[in-house]
Amino acid sequence: MAVMPMFPLSTVLLPNMPLTLRIFEERYLKLLGQLLEEDEPEFGVVIIHEGQEVGGGPGSGEGVFEKRGIFGTIAQVIEVKTDEQFYGLVATGGERFRVNAWLPDDPYPLADIDFLPDLTWDASLAPLFETVEAKVRRFLSMASEFGDLEWQADIELSDDPMAACWQLAGIMPLDPAEKYQMLQSESAEELLHKIEKAGW
Repeated sequence: MAVMPMFPLSTVLLPNMPLTLRIFEERYLKLLGQLLEEDEPEFGVVIIHEGQEVGGGPGSGEGVFEKRGIFGTIAQVIEVKTDEQFYGLVATGGERFRVNAWLPDDPYPLADIDFLPDLTWDASLAPLFETVEAKVRRFLSMASEFGDLEWQADIELSDDPMAACWQLAGIMPLDPAEKYQMLQSESAEELLHKIEKAGW
């Protein structure tokens, strides 16, 4: 178990996917200040199922109550940005976790968590991976005809096959609920099948 500062969001952070945040709420500015003092700054990201990103949560005693997901991903901070209008950071998704209990905000959300086992790659999944990758790229190509997308069909994936599986899940233009289900996958095969069935 570990106690981790948390950043509830309306989106899902998946392992090996980037996260860019603009920070303006006072309690998260304090979190950012603490992160800057650490050699390897990181925090947890969980989805907000109900409520909104600004406001209180369990134990905060203020704002709008947030119904938070119990599964999340560690955000490993890569860069901190500042300008005259805001502070921001760039991070990448790391380990997955499950929330055991929410602690009182101090002043930002804190949770007691357990880390989930990393998914492992099996070479026998290579044909399934190739099928899923082709479908995802085809889906992105078709979807791009109807509007601007965050990710393009020709995006380069990681050379690490397990990281590439998470990236395929991350680049699919899906709603957060679907990505939250992918986050809970217990094997690489399960993750690939969930991607294969999503969005078609």
